Amino acid sequence: EVHLVESGGGLVQSGGSLMLSCTGSGFAFNDYALGWFRQAPGKEREGVSVIGSSVGSTWYADFVQGRFAISRDNAKNTVYLHMNSLKPEDTAIYYCAADRWGGSTRGTYGHWGQGTQVTVSS
Repeated sequence: EVHLVESGGGLVQSGGSLMLSCTGSGFAFNDYALGWFRQAPGKEREGVSVIGSSVGSTWYADFVQGRFAISRDNAKNTVYLHMNSLKPEDTAIYYCAADRWGGSTRGTYGHWGQGTQVTVSS
């Protein structure tokens, strides 16, 4: 059974940084694309960043370009989202997702974590 567990969320002031982690189990981690999505109250879940199974394959939403960085450590079955220059509008529940053919849209992922709350105060 596939499990994804996120951690690292919390409360941070505007301009601050956080690093989210997501550890996976129950699947061939190395062969899967991994994505970070977020959902703010009253809004649709949206893609934030994706890292493919191939080295160097990443995608970022326009609203996080230059501020967030995604990375993965296959030896630890973990994907990270380094978030810098955080803004109040980044406040949301952040979810990690995994799928062999995952892309930038939520419909391309079959496995999801439970989410971790990120709150950015102004």
